[in-house]
Amino acid sequence: MTEPKRAPGARDVFRGRLVSVEVWPERYREIVRHPGSCAAVALDGTDVLMVRQLRDAVGERLLEIPAGTRDVEGEDPGACAAREVLEETGRRVARIEPLGWVYASPGFLDERVDLYLADLEPGEGVPAEEGIEVVRLPFADAVRMATSGEIRDAKSLVGLVLAAARRGG
Repeated sequence: MTEPKRAPGARDVFRGRLVSVEVWPERYREIVRHPGSCAAVALDGTDVLMVRQLRDAVGERLLEIPAGTRDVEGEDPGACAAREVLEETGRRVARIEPLGWVYASPGFLDERVDLYLADLEPGEGVPAEEGIEVVRLPFADAVRMATSGEIRDAKSLVGLVLAAARRGG
């Protein structure tokens, strides 16, 4: 990823383990800097594996495609997405291809989310991360849920719609 543009006179007001916040004094802005993330539409034949997990920031258990932060130095985004699929669903990726990328919330956050389409290896896999419920759905049902508003996570909406377009429906 490229280094983000920094305004003249910008100052850091917070630096955490994952994100930092800088204030731009000229046009008052608070900008959250994030290392980026990767997400994958994980296909198992005609089904998609999604995850339901508590998102503290909104106080809800959201249905999402597997995803995670790019927090391993030098790791390729596709490898990051495949690692997140394994960690969150317990299944290994056989093939992965890029779908594109989006900014998560560019009004105040520079997080770039790289999106992938992943075909899973056959088999049962290993247990998923604690606190994550793996949800198997027919791919067509997940796309319908995304377009009807039942899925409210932005990366999941975009990933599912792009994957449907790639697959021809």
